[in-house]
Amino acid sequence: MATTRKILLDGDTLSLESIADVAHQRVAVGLSGEARLRVERARAVVERVAEGGAAVYGINTGFGTLSEVRIDKKDLRTLQRNLLLSHAAGVGEPLPLPEARALLLLRCNVLAKGYSGIRLVTLELALAMLARDVVPVVPARGSVGASGDLAPLAHLALVLIGEGEAFYRGERLPGGEALTRAGLEPVVLEAKEGLALVNGTQAMSAVGSLTLLRAESLSELADVAGAMTLEGLLGSHRPFLPNIQKVRPHPGQEACAAHLRALLAKSEIVDSHKDCAKVQDPYSLRCMPQVHGAAREGIAFCRRILAVEVNSATDNPLVFAEEELIVSGGNFHGQPVSLALDVLAMALTQLSTVSERRVEQLVNPSLSGLPPFLARDSGLNSGFMIAQVTSAALVAESRILAHPASVDSIPSSAGREDHVSMGMTAALKAAQVAEFTRTCLAIEILVASQALDLRAPLLPGRGVHAAHRLVRSHVPTLNQDREVHRDVTTVAALIDSGELSAAVRAASA
Repeated sequence: MATTRKILLDGDTLSLESIADVAHQRVAVGLSGEARLRVERARAVVERVAEGGAAVYGINTGFGTLSEVRIDKKDLRTLQRNLLLSHAAGVGEPLPLPEARALLLLRCNVLAKGYSGIRLVTLELALAMLARDVVPVVPARGSVGASGDLAPLAHLALVLIGEGEAFYRGERLPGGEALTRAGLEPVVLEAKEGLALVNGTQAMSAVGSLTLLRAESLSELADVAGAMTLEGLLGSHRPFLPNIQKVRPHPGQEACAAHLRALLAKSEIVDSHKDCAKVQDPYSLRCMPQVHGAAREGIAFCRRILAVEVNSATDNPLVFAEEELIVSGGNFHGQPVSLALDVLAMALTQLSTVSERRVEQLVNPSLSGLPPFLARDSGLNSGFMIAQVTSAALVAESRILAHPASVDSIPSSAGREDHVSMGMTAALKAAQVAEFTRTCLAIEILVASQALDLRAPLLPGRGVHAAHRLVRSHVPTLNQDREVHRDVTTVAALIDSGELSAAVRAASA
């Protein structure tokens, strides 16, 4: 559960790392004093407009192509409720709890900016849900990223009015019951509040932010896996020299090469073959700074976009309290996020693609100089033959998922939303590619560990040695065939827990 450390939302300074902390219940969340004042000032503007006679979109009109329909004052509450009910059309499995908590957090953060016109009591209920572990059940599919993530946010907002479903302490319940068990009361939405809750890019940003953080970790582990394979194949360290990187100074390339040099430092294996006849390594080894570095650049681009997006006002209409202005715009459009998450999926796919090629180098005796499939008694044992096949299967699927969603606009809402971002599709694809990439790297680390066993008693570089030692503390050398999937799962768990990264960093520092 959450620790005593607390994040105060102000709508402007939420970090991606803090999103992960809240998603995994490592911190508590509150609202800053300045944010409270901004929310109250914007709400006052909405209430004045609601009492007036002018038609203003989202306050006293219908929505989308129904925006020309004027709504009577007596029906404004019903309008907001109907909006949530009609827009809660999501399907499929619900978002995992961390992603759903991140979604609730991000919606609170954008409301805290003070441009939404929400009442403070409604925002405070959403924050109380986070604090008491009431997490809306949000179907993963149903958003085209047009007026933001309408369907996912509608499912989230239903719980605030005692409808929909929510997880309370992990148990799936009707929304009203979940609130009651947590000691909370639902709200009755007033003018504009329903629209303030469903307009925005928070679903794609929630899934995307957690995936981005995972991708950053995986980009480091790709270097670890590649360095392990390099040592197992008696590869050269020279392509990672600073001189080479300086004449093509992409920051990602330079960072990857520096990381590889640290991982390979003090290697006994490299000294054992310094006078060998081999002139050049295959690209999957020699070009790691260029390939991994390009992936790092794509991941960095995604971070820059998401860091801005999670602290942006993405409602429509927006309420500018100082100018007494309520104006419609297009900040809800998810195109920046969609494009960034497409790049993220492509970057991760490159990491898995090159990893699979290195696994092929390891298991193919004509390329490795090692026993076929690294089996101790090949023929009787198949070793890691099918581990490479599994990696290839995941890479093939990742390549399909890497097709950009951001170019696949399908108009909706009777042509009013005639260009959409497909941002949630991009987010879900990127998350799946991250899962596959993690498994591909786990396979490479497992197979490379076997190759390092075959190079004993020579020791690899200090970072590689730390990774190999940790793997061997959980997975024994493959001396005869066994269920390889169990070993892959074990190494994947070392990646997910952060234990592998921590061991390597400590040794490479």
